[in-house]
Amino acid sequence: MEALQRDIADAAEFEDDLPFDPEAVALNSPVEADASGNERLGASSDAPVVVGVDQAFLEERAVSAIVAIQDGAVVERVHSVTPLSIPYIPGLLAFREGGPILAAFEELSVEPDLAIFDGSGRIHFRQAGIATHIGVMLDLPSIGVAKRLLCGEPAEPVADRPAGWSTPILADASVVDRRETTEKRAGSETTREQGVEAPEGTVIGHAYQSRQWDREQSINPLYISPGHRVSASTTVDLVDSLCAGYKLPEPTRLADRHADDAKAQYE
Repeated sequence: MEALQRDIADAAEFEDDLPFDPEAVALNSPVEADASGNERLGASSDAPVVVGVDQAFLEERAVSAIVAIQDGAVVERVHSVTPLSIPYIPGLLAFREGGPILAAFEELSVEPDLAIFDGSGRIHFRQAGIATHIGVMLDLPSIGVAKRLLCGEPAEPVADRPAGWSTPILADASVVDRRETTEKRAGSETTREQGVEAPEGTVIGHAYQSRQWDREQSINPLYISPGHRVSASTTVDLVDSLCAGYKLPEPTRLADRHADDAKAQYE
């Protein structure tokens, strides 16, 4: 599994290759989708479609939810309920939850231009979190938005920062890079793959303060990282433009709500 993750990281593009202008996804207000709200079936304009991906759990089953938004409105909500095949192992989340997420993508009728995942992308021990894993598999621009830091080191302390603040997350000794080494044995050369420490100073994401209280209580930052076909700096701009008064960007905030609503149908 770890070797496959190194392959995924090697295939990932951590540079901008977006099919849209990043400014085109900006939201001016929260997206509300209820029985009397603004949900419409199917994408109806040339504006980019951004999907949020989140999950809820029923014992050994995953409820994988995707909400698609376009032009400030929800255009589709889907979910799938699938069994979980392996236990939770830190750093190997994609092998437990990736299949269920792909099953939810199969239910989606609109074509997404960007996916926002509740989880990590390049901020990962082998630079291949779930946002990178699924992004590469679907060749879809993707971003990981996590609520806690899995690995790496913030360039500055993150506590009690104002809304809009960000700082790079730098690779530390826990983050490896994919390398090929050549061994010589009895006159022959054998190439083997080995993970080595990522180059010092590699920016694998950012801590971003999307919202902050005007009081003593403090809101923790988000940890944003590129999944695939997005640069680390652009991920911050995109998430900032998709946060509309809440801590989480609207696509994953709505996906979280949809996952809970879908889960309630099976309890």
